[in-house]
Order: sequence, then structure tokens, then C-alpha cells
Amino acid sequence: MKKTLLAIAIPLLMLGLPACSPAQSDDQPIRAQHLQQHDKCHMCGMVITKYPGPKGQLMLKDSNAVPKFCSSRDMFSFALQPENQRRIKAMFVHDMGTTDWEHPDDSAFIDATKAWYVYGTSKKGVMGPAVAPFSTKEAAEAFAESWGGRVLTYKDITLELLEGSH
Repeated sequence: MKKTLLAIAIPLLMLGLPACSPAQSDDQPIRAQHLQQHDKCHMCGMVITKYPGPKGQLMLKDSNAVPKFCSSRDMFSFALQPENQRRIKAMFVHDMGTTDWEHPDDSAFIDATKAWYVYGTSKKGVMGPAVAPFSTKEAAEAFAESWGGRVLTYKDITLELLEGSH
């Protein structure tokens, strides 16, 4: 009888364990995903890893999908559209102060909202003028000194800027 009760009780107790474990909360850090060899840009459909320059990706509040982009410029073009702004939970870009322009390393993804940007540089991205992200203002200024462009904050990046009317 005792063995029968244990045989029933143990599986029942194990079913309850996941409910007792800490739930994934909004406090846990969100991390960028690695770009896979065949990932395609959410905006243009190009294979992301075939091209140089900083890439971007988003985490959405209403989906498990992770839109990935062949350039930080394409990411901003998507993210700044009014219908998409409220859906974004997190944004990541490559820190070009710590990775190679030709082959950005995914360990260099940083929070796009905290980055400094250089726009108007002679260094080209895959989709036209680059929006080159950096984790520090000093790195952005050094890049701008070498390659031209102006240093901007996240809030300075607008659709008007990307469309060339700013």
C-alpha cells in the first residue's frame, strides 16, 4: 500500500514543481540572439550575414518572433514606424567600437536605446548611409573623426533623418 501511494504521490508532486519554480519575469534581462547563416532581413529579405556593417534586432511584446535586420538603418526604419513603436520590448545593435565592420560579432550586441550613433559617415552600410552604433560617446566621436558624420543619441534617430529630410 505504501509503495502504491508513493508511486502515485511522487509523480503528482513533480507535476507541481514547475508551478513552484520562479516564473520568467519582465525583470530578467533580455539578450540578443545570434545571427544564423541563413537569417534574412525583416525589411528587405537579404541574407543578413553576407553584408558588412552593424546589424540590428528587436524583441516584440506581442510575439516570440525576433525580427532581425541586415543594417541598423533597416532596424530603425521598421522600429520608428508608428504602428511598430508600441510593440517593441527591446532593441539591439552591434557596438562598432568593439567589433569588425566587415564581419560584426554577435557578442558585440548592445541595447540600442543606450547607444551613441554616427550618421552621415563615409563608411557605408549595406542599405545606404550607415547608422553606426557605439556603446560610448568617446568611441562614436573617434569614429566620426576618422570617417565623418555627426554623433547622435538614440532619441535623435528619426524617420525624417533616415529619409534625408532632416
